[in-house]
Amino acid sequence: MSANLRHAPADDRELEVAVDQAIAACEGDLRATVRALIVANQFLECEVSELMKAVSHAYTRGRFHTYSG
Repeated sequence: MSANLRHAPADDRELEVAVDQAIAACEGDLRATVRALIVANQFLECEVSELMKAVSHAYTRGRFHTYSG
């Protein structure tokens, strides 16, 4: 694992808390938890896609200029 992908123990604890919260939100049903996370991920992927399209459109219309150094 590369150095920039390693997490501090505090990050691991926060992740474990988030996992526990997700499972609790689905009343302990792990299948429902995975399903909810997949749905949430698909929603976020759609949001990113729409934002990328909007930014690309703005670049083509000349609203933004690339950094030339």
